[in-house]
Amino acid sequence: MSNASAPASPVSGAPFRAALVQMCTGRDVMANVAEASRLIREAAALGASYVQTPEMTGTMEESREALFASLHPEETDPALAAFRALAAELKIHLHLGSLAIRVGEHRAANRAFVLAPDGAIAARYDKIHMFDVTLPNGDVYRESEAYRPGELAVLADLPQIRLGLAICYDLRFPALFRALAEAGAGMIAVPAAFTKTTGEAHWHVLLRARAIETGSYVLAAAQGGTHENGRQTYGHSLIIDPWGEILAEAGVEPGIIHAEIDPARVAYVRGRIPSLDNGRRFELVRPEQEGRLHLVSPAGDAA
Repeated sequence: MSNASAPASPVSGAPFRAALVQMCTGRDVMANVAEASRLIREAAALGASYVQTPEMTGTMEESREALFASLHPEETDPALAAFRALAAELKIHLHLGSLAIRVGEHRAANRAFVLAPDGAIAARYDKIHMFDVTLPNGDVYRESEAYRPGELAVLADLPQIRLGLAICYDLRFPALFRALAEAGAGMIAVPAAFTKTTGEAHWHVLLRARAIETGSYVLAAAQGGTHENGRQTYGHSLIIDPWGEILAEAGVEPGIIHAEIDPARVAYVRGRIPSLDNGRRFELVRPEQEGRLHLVSPAGDAA
């Protein structure tokens, strides 16, 4: 595990099979663990050495009181313990898209875990970007009221490729993805629980854009369907290659998708479109300083 300032590593390992688990998570944590485990076993039986589950694999609960009644610290979380044992049994890298983990009396972390084939925690990532909004119709969403945002971008080295970690709403912040790619990630994970409305509008285009911008594989395991709490999520888990091509896509129902990941494809695409190498940083000049708004490079040349 490392943060995103780590030096880049080659992405030239052997091809491997990756699988995504799509769920319709309910309120009962251990029932969700059982359903996820069934699908993870199915993916491993198909030869997947890396399996990813969606955001909020453990529970989908909007009531703050009910959520905190079910939470545990990482050290005693029963879902995490069960999944660690499963990763060791199947000898796979198991990426839990996220679990709600207690980090204080009234605070939780929306935390992803990458579990090694021996069951050890290879990496953990707390979702950085919180979805806080007041809509014109008066609906209010304040993810930060329950969850503490993360502060670090995180990388995890798989045997074949470096993995960058993101969760759901992070998808809308391309600077995070560029930082991960510049630090050597050839595959970026975006487990999510996109709503049906925003998913229909933005899911495919944003995920394909992140893959194209970074020349990376993008893998997004999703929640899909109508949940116990009434929330509707979009589904359509996706595996996208560095050229932006969709290699595998789910529908709305629970299940798995899988595809071969070839790390050499990352180097090939980045060689054709070297945007990670050609990018320039710009400083914004205020209108009151120059009389007009324009951009200049750090060297002082007008953009």
